[in-house]
Amino acid sequence: MEQRRPPEFIIEVFADPDSVNDVVSGILNTIFFHRFFPTIRPKTREVLDLTLPLVDDVELETLIVQRTAALVRQLGTSSDTGARNTGVRGLMAVQFFEKNLKRRKAWYHKAEEEVCWEQWTLDVTLATPRTESERAKVRNAMEAMLLKAAMKIVTTVNREKDHIPPITTSEANPFPYQIVINPKGDSWGARMGIF
Repeated sequence: MEQRRPPEFIIEVFADPDSVNDVVSGILNTIFFHRFFPTIRPKTREVLDLTLPLVDDVELETLIVQRTAALVRQLGTSSDTGARNTGVRGLMAVQFFEKNLKRRKAWYHKAEEEVCWEQWTLDVTLATPRTESERAKVRNAMEAMLLKAAMKIVTTVNREKDHIPPITTSEANPFPYQIVINPKGDSWGARMGIF
């Protein structure tokens, strides 16, 4: 039986080198604030001139910091090798999984399998302004983009709930998650592990 593709929500992110770390981690925290099911104490964080939610979980915050830093390093490396003002791009995906018990045909025993039930893809564009005038324009564009991204997340999580699997465990976090830099596509080659 063919496995159904999980819903994917794409968020376009635009930032300058000085703000990309804060902008990306702010968006990731906003996603997790709405899709992280353990009990959390709500906190907020100022990013540009917006107040965004923050998940107070050391393990999650460490993962967000590590993955954001890896993306920033990749964007920095790419911008050094190419034209610096054309907009370097990178992708980051947040995937949420459910654990399923699957009976293996050959061995007749149960094995745990993680199945993705939702993916958020951040399409990150890095802009490098050269003048003060460009810096002001980029800052205004970043603020508008961040507000739009936060509103899209809130609207989407309130509208798209039917695909969330039932919680069938008493674990603190019933749904494992991953943050992936430059995720492979769903092409035939990617599924076969060729590319």
